[in-house]
Parts: sequence; structure tokens; C-alpha cells
Amino acid sequence: MAIAEPLGPTEDKQLEAGAHIHKLARAGSTFQHTEGDEGEVSTESLGNLLRQVSKTSMDEIDGLIAELQTLRRKLQSDGDRIQCDITKHADLSQQVIQLTTIISDSVKKLPATSAIS
Repeated sequence: MAIAEPLGPTEDKQLEAGAHIHKLARAGSTFQHTEGDEGEVSTESLGNLLRQVSKTSMDEIDGLIAELQTLRRKLQSDGDRIQCDITKHADLSQQVIQLTTIISDSVKKLPATSAIS
């Protein structure tokens, strides 16, 4: 993928469209340079270049969206699993409290034992 370099302000530096196209071509683009009567790049050629650059960008964006959707599904399933684990832990804790209360009440009902010599 060709990475575009930022241009300076227009009034400071004006580059011809042909120079940009040649630079992209050297960077691995399959763009073919055609010039009209006055040495300008044809509209069709610029349109093709724009489509190629746009397609690459859109493909990258689509890939990122797919990754984010995958991560979202994983986050949702992990959140659901953790919520289920928290609910189970709360239920188990409540059962332990009830069991401890039953045992404590049962021990209180036992007759007092004399000290063992």
C-alpha cells in the first residue's frame, strides 16, 4: 500500500498531478500514466487512480470493522460468562451463609460439655 505524504500549503509548494502519479507508480501502484494534448493527466487515468486508492482504504476500513465486530462479540460473550459466574458465586455465598447459620444454631442447642481433664 502506498502511503501518501502530507503536502505543504498550496501557496508554498505546488506540484503537478503528473509528479504525484509517478510517485505513486514507483510505490507499487498499477496506475498507468497517460497525458492529453497539453501534458495533463487524463480524467480517466485520475479516476482509475482514485478508485484504486479508495478501494485500498475501504478494504482496510472493512477489515478494521470486521476485527472490531469480532472483538465486540468476544467482549459480549465474556461479559455474559462473567455475569453468570457472579450470579453463581452470589448463590453459593448465600448457601454458605445459610449452612453456617444452621450449624451455628445446632451447636448452640448441644448440651454444655464439662471440661476434659
